Amino acid sequence: GQRPHDQRKGFAVAFHDEAGLSERPFVCTTWALKGKTPLIKSAGAWKRLSFMGTIIADKIPVLFLRAKQGSVNKFAALKFLKDLKKHKAGRKLLFFWDGLSAHRAKIVSEFILANKDWLRVERLPAYAPELNPVEYLWSAFKKHSGNGEPNLGALRRYARKARKRFSNDKLLTGFLKASRLYS
Repeated sequence: GQRPHDQRKGFAVAFHDEAGLSERPFVCTTWALKGKTPLIKSAGAWKRLSFMGTIIADKIPVLFLRAKQGSVNKFAALKFLKDLKKHKAGRKLLFFWDGLSAHRAKIVSEFILANKDWLRVERLPAYAPELNPVEYLWSAFKKHSGNGEPNLGALRRYARKARKRFSNDKLLTGFLKASRLYS
């Protein structure tokens, strides 16, 4: 099969996206005894954790994941890119992400321009989320998050476990293949 790594140009390819989990539980289908309506526990609050995730499609795929309380803004996007720079240790990266306003902010654009020696950023089309392998990660991530207690502490514990669980290279390869960008 095709390898998710472009050695000719020296760039590893990366796909990025954000997702959020709130104290409101993720509702999915379930089974129950006839006449026994299943109840979903909810804290009734809207506190949320936002996740910023990148699948780096190197020879062995790698997940780079960060969480923060609240929504992703330009400062969180900038911090994520700075952390990614440290993680990549100077290796070149072709980085695909969507058109989130935080991605288009002036301070983020300035960082990208100042780091063009190692970072090349391209925008994914808004009309084709199925092309982003991280969308498949979020689908699995959210499906399993609905099994826990609906509070911020439980979401943080789930995030720590999920970082390990979803860092499996075979699983990440599956997400890459699901996007049909890799065979």
